[in-house]
Amino acid sequence: MMKKVKVEEVKSNLTNRRSFLKISGLAIAGTGLVLAGCNNDDDGGMAPPVDNQLPGVRNGVFDLGGGDAGILTYAYALEQLEADFYTRVVNGNNFGSVFSSEEQTVLTDLYNHEVIHREFFRAALTGALNDPDRLLPDLNFDYGDLNFSNRLQVLNTAKTLEDTGVAAYNGAGRYITTPDYLVIAGKIVSVEARHASAIRSLLNPGSADFAGDDVIDANGLDLAQMPSQILAAVGSLGVVQTPFTAQFLP
Repeated sequence: MMKKVKVEEVKSNLTNRRSFLKISGLAIAGTGLVLAGCNNDDDGGMAPPVDNQLPGVRNGVFDLGGGDAGILTYAYALEQLEADFYTRVVNGNNFGSVFSSEEQTVLTDLYNHEVIHREFFRAALTGALNDPDRLLPDLNFDYGDLNFSNRLQVLNTAKTLEDTGVAAYNGAGRYITTPDYLVIAGKIVSVEARHASAIRSLLNPGSADFAGDDVIDANGLDLAQMPSQILAAVGSLGVVQTPFTAQFLP
């Protein structure tokens, strides 16, 4: 059975960013969320991009938009994917028999974290954009031939998603202009990196794969990829069924 994540969104009649949002029960992102909603200067919160770069439907397809709103919407799309994947994993009919107790614990933790991340972005963007038409809709996913009762298939897919998530946050950080949002992104990427290491350790315990050379460069730094690179990579997987564009993201 799915675990509940307690989320209290802002009231629908928000009029300024000081009352941006309030979330309780968010063990991972809660602190950052409060930071985002309690900027001392109401005008110092999310700097809205020029109107033609706000997230929204263009030519019949939702576009992620540009500026900070676009980057956060981009992150929201990725978190929707991760949350959906782990939701299917932990609710699989054979979850308790396919995975060891340690693996069940790790995967359930990751599920909880990713659902929290997804709900965090949903609430944050709902409050900041103050227009339901600007909020990225719930995306549909199709994992094709992925067998959720196959341990290796699931863990290898998790590894791909987590490594992609880390590179995505690392690459998008340079485009965030609001310091509070950069702090939040830094906190979330640190969690995503722990996820990636945990999955890598499950796949190859006792090895150096938890921080393998395929994701850590010669300077000891994690990889970073631009949104266009990440979206192309994710698109090539064929998992995301809901079309959207990202014409204002680098």
